[in-house]
Amino acid sequence: MDWMYEKDKKSQRNWSIYMDEIISRDDEKGRELAKETGRKQGQQEERAREAQKDGWGTGVKIILSLVVLAIIVVAIGFLTLSVSVMTVSPGNALPYTTNYAVTFPEGQPIAIGNSHITVLSFQNEIISDIDGNRQKLAEGEDRVIEERRALITTFGVITLVDTNFQINLKYKGNRDNLAYFDMAIHTSQQVPGMLLNRLIPPEIHAQPM
Repeated sequence: MDWMYEKDKKSQRNWSIYMDEIISRDDEKGRELAKETGRKQGQQEERAREAQKDGWGTGVKIILSLVVLAIIVVAIGFLTLSVSVMTVSPGNALPYTTNYAVTFPEGQPIAIGNSHITVLSFQNEIISDIDGNRQKLAEGEDRVIEERRALITTFGVITLVDTNFQINLKYKGNRDNLAYFDMAIHTSQQVPGMLLNRLIPPEIHAQPM
């Protein structure tokens, strides 16, 4: 009977060892499976982050490209601005006015639109010559450049401004070979200052008032 008891105990130990091995293998498989699952999940998250990063990068590149393109178009448009001035019949309504303080260099012919102006001081007066029509001005007196039509275009074909205008000059005195005027530009349409400045030649220093 003792030997049967010993045999039974030995069988139980073997069974216990066998079960422990199975459980151990299952635990190891579980750990490996969990590790593999974690690794795959990490890879998926990394790919998702990369995709998001690439998406943001592409979006930023597109926006920057559009901004650069817009800047180039604006620059080309500004460089191709052209002003044409034509004679018109006077008497049109000119409800908009822009005022400047300006200086004319004495004795230098200057073109405003298609009008040519020369001013020269004489004692306490100024002699203003506009298209060959001379007139003396004392301080505070006005001289009018008759109504014209201005057509401002860009890219050679796109019309930005089509307006009639008239210029009033009020003589303010002279100093250092410069004649000072208050200049009022009256227009039939409201014109942005940047475009209106295209009517003023670089020889005239003009300061908005």
